[in-house]
Amino acid sequence: MSILFSCYYRNLCFSVLETCYYIIASIEKAVKFMDTGKRIVSLREKRGWSQRELAKRVDLNASVMNRIESGERPIKDVELDKIATILDVSTDYLLGRTDKDTREKTTEEIYEDPDFQYAMRSAQGLSEESKQKVFDFIEMMKEVEKARNNKRKNTK
Repeated sequence: MSILFSCYYRNLCFSVLETCYYIIASIEKAVKFMDTGKRIVSLREKRGWSQRELAKRVDLNASVMNRIESGERPIKDVELDKIATILDVSTDYLLGRTDKDTREKTTEEIYEDPDFQYAMRSAQGLSEESKQKVFDFIEMMKEVEKARNNKRKNTK
């Protein structure tokens, strides 16, 4: 009788553990969706857009956008990609995998950038030494920006 009794409780414990695991996984999933929604709201508001405006730009129904932002509905991969592109951030940022809220530009986007085109035209005819100084200056400015961004993060 005691062996049957202990087996029963062991199986009961496993069932309880499985249920707890399922509940925790569901909560984590819901929190992830809420965090994604909060990031979308924050980025949308920075641009001064209404929820309806963002939904229109992404080609979604406004009620769907509302449910995504509130965490009531999981975001589909296609929607995530569209929203990230419209808001000019990476999908990793929206999902909370990184705190870097800027998207790396594609090579095509870089080549199409008027500032890049101006820089390339201006660099024509420079000596190799002068080009190296320009590259060094760019690297120095990247470090200045990085330090400035770290300082902002630390003051928040």
